[in-house]
Amino acid sequence: MTQSENDITVVHVMRHGEVHNPEGVLYGRLPGYHLSDLGRRMADRVAEHLADRDITYVVASPLERAQETAAPIAKAHGLDVASDERLIEAANVFQGKTFGVGDGALRKPGNWRHLTNPFRPSWGEPYVDQVVRMMAALGRARDAARGHEAVCVSHQLPIWIARSFVERRRLWHDPRRRQCTLASLTSFTFRGDRIVSVGYSEPARDLVPPHLRAGAKPLKGASKGYGA
Repeated sequence: MTQSENDITVVHVMRHGEVHNPEGVLYGRLPGYHLSDLGRRMADRVAEHLADRDITYVVASPLERAQETAAPIAKAHGLDVASDERLIEAANVFQGKTFGVGDGALRKPGNWRHLTNPFRPSWGEPYVDQVVRMMAALGRARDAARGHEAVCVSHQLPIWIARSFVERRRLWHDPRRRQCTLASLTSFTFRGDRIVSVGYSEPARDLVPPHLRAGAKPLKGASKGYGA
C-alpha cells in the first residue's frame, strides 16, 4: 500500500451561520444575503473550535453567506478562501418566495404541481445531482488537503444529501429530521480515497435559537421558509 493510499484526511463540511433575512424568504441561490450579527458570531465560534486543527484548505460555496462563514476559519490558519460552485445551495422553484400554507407560495394552486414527487424532488434540483456534485467537491477538498484537514462551507440540504448517500440512507426525507443545524460540522474521514467514518458536531450550538436546532419542532404559527 502506498503512502497516499494510507493517508488520513478529514474534510469538515460546515453549514453557514445565521443569515439576515427579515422578510423570511426562501433565498436559495439569490445573491445579497449576508450573515447576521449572530451568524458572524457562529462563524467566529467555529473558527475558534478549529483553531488547533491541522487545516490546510478552506473552500466555500460562492454565495455570500458561505464565503463569510469560511473567512474567519481561513484567517485563523493563514489561508485564503477558495470557491467551488459544486458546494452551492440546491436549486428550488420557490426561491425568492415565502414558503407557507397560509401565507406563502403554497397558497397558490399554480404552485402545487411542483409538489407532486418528493422522491426526485419535483420542486428543485434532483437529489442524485446533488450527490454527484457534492461528492466531487469533497474529493477535490480531500486531494487539496491530503494527509491533513479541509473545511468546506456549504448549505443544509446538499450537506444532508451527501451524508445520507455516504451512510446509505434513502435520499428523500422529512426536512424536519435533518441533523445539520446552523454552523454545524459534518466531518468525513478518508483513508486514502475511501470514506471510513462520518462525524457530526455543533460547536456553536449555544448560539443557535432552540427552534432552529437539529430535530427541533418549528415554532407554533411559523410557516415561512428560509434558505439554507
